[in-house]
Amino acid sequence: MKSVLSNFAVWAFIFLSIELHAQTTTIKGKVSDGDNNRPMEFANIALLTIEDSSLVTGGMTDLEGRFSFDTDQKGNFMLRVGFMGYENYWQEVSLGNKNILNLGNIIIRADATNLQEVVVEGVTSMFESDVDKRKYNVANSILAEGASAAELLATLPSIQMDDEGEISMRGSGDILIYINGRPSNISGDGIDAVLSQFPANSIESIELITNPSARYDATGVGGIINIILKKDEKLGLNGQTQISVGTRDKYGANINLNYGGNKVNYFASYNYQNRRLFRESEANRISNIPGISPVLDQDSYGEDVNISHLIRTGLDYNVSDRSTLGFYVQGNIRERRGENILNQRFLSSQNNLDSLFVRENFETNSSFNMESGITYGINLDTLGQRIYTSLSYAKDSRNDADFFEQAFFNPFLVENLEKFISQDLPRSQTSDLTVFQFDYIKPFLNGGVFEAGLKGTFSYWNRDQNFFQSDFNSNNEMVEIDTISNTFDFKEDIYATYLNYKNSKGKLQYQVGLRAEYTETLSNTGNTGERIVNNYFNLFPSVYGVYRLGKDEEVILNYSRRISRPRLWGLTPFYRVNDPLNLQIGNPLLQPEFTDSFEAGYQKGWTNFLFNATLYQRFSTDVQSRIVQLFDNNVSITTRENAARRNNSGLEIINQIQLASWWDATISGNFFYSEIIADNLERPFRNSNFSWTMNLLTNLSIPNFATFQMQANYRGPIVLPQGEIEPLYSVSAGIKRNVFSGKGTISLNVSDIFNTQVFRIRVNDERFEQSRLWNRETRIGTLAFTYRFGGFKEKNGKSRERNDLESDLDF
Repeated sequence: MKSVLSNFAVWAFIFLSIELHAQTTTIKGKVSDGDNNRPMEFANIALLTIEDSSLVTGGMTDLEGRFSFDTDQKGNFMLRVGFMGYENYWQEVSLGNKNILNLGNIIIRADATNLQEVVVEGVTSMFESDVDKRKYNVANSILAEGASAAELLATLPSIQMDDEGEISMRGSGDILIYINGRPSNISGDGIDAVLSQFPANSIESIELITNPSARYDATGVGGIINIILKKDEKLGLNGQTQISVGTRDKYGANINLNYGGNKVNYFASYNYQNRRLFRESEANRISNIPGISPVLDQDSYGEDVNISHLIRTGLDYNVSDRSTLGFYVQGNIRERRGENILNQRFLSSQNNLDSLFVRENFETNSSFNMESGITYGINLDTLGQRIYTSLSYAKDSRNDADFFEQAFFNPFLVENLEKFISQDLPRSQTSDLTVFQFDYIKPFLNGGVFEAGLKGTFSYWNRDQNFFQSDFNSNNEMVEIDTISNTFDFKEDIYATYLNYKNSKGKLQYQVGLRAEYTETLSNTGNTGERIVNNYFNLFPSVYGVYRLGKDEEVILNYSRRISRPRLWGLTPFYRVNDPLNLQIGNPLLQPEFTDSFEAGYQKGWTNFLFNATLYQRFSTDVQSRIVQLFDNNVSITTRENAARRNNSGLEIINQIQLASWWDATISGNFFYSEIIADNLERPFRNSNFSWTMNLLTNLSIPNFATFQMQANYRGPIVLPQGEIEPLYSVSAGIKRNVFSGKGTISLNVSDIFNTQVFRIRVNDERFEQSRLWNRETRIGTLAFTYRFGGFKEKNGKSRERNDLESDLDF
């Protein structure tokens, strides 16, 4: 009898378990932004009763926009999907005998009167604002066609570029560049060299994070620019291809492919650029050095041909209902060749010619960059508790070769052959970058979200250059010059951890965080044998608050502490000898710069107008500054020193206006005061100025014909320790028209129409006064054609959109 009862109990338990399991329904799906199809993080999902809208259960979307939760309730209910700044989504659901109810891809759209975005019918609005960042949707930017990422950034509000291609935001430099949320390791001495290798039409959107929270790297006093590359997630095979032709030999072509299945999404892209660019400069220096011609008058002209191939492929695999695995690999091959001629005239005080140097430069460059990474995310429960990990590795190699020939002429323009010299400067660079990140996210039922994470960034660079010269004294044989030949190794490891908590109380939303970073650096200089160790530990707090005054009106306050670590090109003690009378050299003893950043903002939205104003204040210490010194041999050397402190105060205003259903405009202005104090240096400096920037971006949709886009900007003077960069302005415009029933697009744009984007710099010192003009080719006309193809096909051959299909699919 006991055996029978025992067996009966076992079988009863099994059937009871099956019955109980059958009574539980799992509701799942995905939430996406209706404008750009990007997944919506932390959207609220609520299952409500139809009678009184009381809450039954619910959950929150993860970083991929997915949600999943269980309920044992039966009958008809209302499902509500909500996200701040977006219209609520409502759907009636019936919970019968289904074990799994897959709602597919739910599309939510921005509220036309919200603070996040002003929606313009017929025109794609580019600007979106959030508590700690602004996003510009540039995928459909007409001005971006045929341009590089660097040229695209220059068209955005708040962004300026200086004569060396360095980017500043709100008047502050040292910007951290991310590619898809990760630091980039592509070859180049500066940001411009990195960004020029990405075509603008490979970019989906750009995020400007002006005052990053503890979740982000503390690096970057001026903030973070995150460039998000295009990657589609539609079902079936689809993609687009584009070709472009620009004035003065500028060609581009690319193709983006995507194949989306039920479990795996594959993507691949190839981008090709072949661009010829010219550059020209003028400089005039007046000095009071005894025995030296008092006036140095210079001009130069050069051309570069840049050819690059960017290949990217990867996949996203839904391992289970709760976990996703991602993998990508990227390769970039670049070749550059160029020529430059530099004329250097030495003039008397009466502007009579004393002598003339003519210096020609022939340059070749080749570089290769490979990057690969893997990501894995898993949902731990139905409330959105999640773990996310990523690991990436990048390797870069670069080889440069410069050959110079320099001729000397007397006042009568007769060449002195005994002073003819030739120089050979081969250089190479290799680097490795490994980044590991672990993030944990824990949402609570009260609306709070706790975040914690670990990150390790491990980088290593090796640089070397060899300088050879032949002249009359060496019997025209190449002899190595040891004072210019050099090697430099630099190793930097950063260990970081952070804690972050955000929640709301009534009308107040707040976020507090703390990040800790420990940095180890080691430098080795070859020709001196100097070994420099610099290790330091720092804490970086951040506080954010948003208070809603009413519907579509809020006040924002935030604070964060930032660090600016010296970059490789600022540390490397190599002489740059392109201009032998104006040398540049890095400073391996350069220390990091620290900044305390405060912001107070106000936002208000109306049906056709969005107003955004931000007051900001930055206090910086150990400021990395360019210092120019002129020596008795009439050679100036530019290097980097740590100035004592710098203060930046400003007001930024952004207005987005819907002038008509077919016309919108974004008008922004940045008004700021900058002061730099270098009383700690051997030759102290102090300088300040007031400056401003203005930007207008407007879109017009001409029904049944074309879309027009125009951008105009003005940038006031920028203060330097010994002078300033003078104001400049530019105007760009473009037009595009859809063809082939919307599958194709023809676009035409012209950048810097009036050719006014010319850098002029003044430097004042007790020994000299110098003015310099630097003009890169910026007036470029581009004609581009884009064709979109593909789409999921059912077995019967009929095409269906993903929104209609995903309700039948398993995630």
